[in-house]
Amino acid sequence: MAYEIPVTQARAELAELINRVVYGGERVVVTRHGKPLVALVSAADLERLEGLPEPAEEHVDHVVSAVSTVREPAAAVRPERGRFGIAAERRGAAGS
Repeated sequence: MAYEIPVTQARAELAELINRVVYGGERVVVTRHGKPLVALVSAADLERLEGLPEPAEEHVDHVVSAVSTVREPAAAVRPERGRFGIAAERRGAAGS
């Protein structure tokens, strides 16, 4: 499960976000104008990602089109306060 946080807030609370990722096992998506910009993941997650085989060229277009069709979060989603006091939105599972 990943949490979204605006880039301005992430900048101010970077140390807390790093603690959430390292010690809480969370993934954090930093957004700008509501669109995903970067993600904070643990070093172990990064190693796993780097260990994955490169996708074949025909799969790249499929992945890009799938990512471009991800819905915007529902307007009814309200920020929640995490245990570190950071307002964040819980990202829904793919396709939900």
